[in-house]
Amino acid sequence: MKIQKSFDDETQGALYVVPTPIGNLEDITYRALNILRSADLIAAEDTRNTKKLLNHFDISIPLISYHEHNKLARGEQLLERIEKGELIALVSDAGMPAISDPGFEIVQGAIEMNQKVVVLPGANAALCGLVGSGLPSGEFYFYGFLPRKKKAKMEELDRLKRLKATLLFYESPYRIKDTLKAIQEQFGIRRIAIARELTKRFEEFVRGTTEELITWAEENEMRGEFVIVVEGGSESSEDLVESAWWDDLTILEHVDYYIEEKALSSKDAIKQTAVDRSMPKRDVYQNYHIN
Repeated sequence: MKIQKSFDDETQGALYVVPTPIGNLEDITYRALNILRSADLIAAEDTRNTKKLLNHFDISIPLISYHEHNKLARGEQLLERIEKGELIALVSDAGMPAISDPGFEIVQGAIEMNQKVVVLPGANAALCGLVGSGLPSGEFYFYGFLPRKKKAKMEELDRLKRLKATLLFYESPYRIKDTLKAIQEQFGIRRIAIARELTKRFEEFVRGTTEELITWAEENEMRGEFVIVVEGGSESSEDLVESAWWDDLTILEHVDYYIEEKALSSKDAIKQTAVDRSMPKRDVYQNYHIN
């Protein structure tokens, strides 16, 4: 068991985890600026990007890179410097280090070496997206970036679809359309919100159903980084899946159930039926219209 209490021993080295703005530079805290000004060294995911931030606030502390490709070797070097009594500030390009960004390994290493770790509060895109989505925030599950390959992505979504907590994902503009389609294919029709360019001039929230947001994504140019917030599964939907409630229904009756009982359009009812039965949507469509 390790207990860390003291935060004010200036003779002891320390790792300071410093969140940086996700867009608006005014979102940095006074405390974060003070730490960046007093550190012996700043370890940055991209030194060029961090240099712009430091120049804006007239900070001239030395920079060193710490990113996904050098984190193990560079982490050892930084831990040695902390052990010698230096103050190292860790930053990522935006937001909280170690949250879908490098940082976990060096924090873990510092703790194992009984070195002081101080985490500052600050900007985080996932939490901003969650609160602004209008979806329940009492219980949520942060996933981050889904796998790029479709098979792995679908497997992860299948694992997550019965969680009742609101789900949070990050996504790039290059994969947002495919990810929305994958979410609908696995989850069916749910409430969903997308937060784009948070805290920046063109910040945008789009809220609706999975179907509506897929249409929106197809009709608009996708730019910026996205937070996807998805309504959690309900107890009723989980019970329906587990008991295979539709086993005794024909495809026609299955589709009609969603139209008559759930007030879905025929298009959405066909899609949801396809999800329930793990069938291609076109097969459900053809069967429904033939009958």
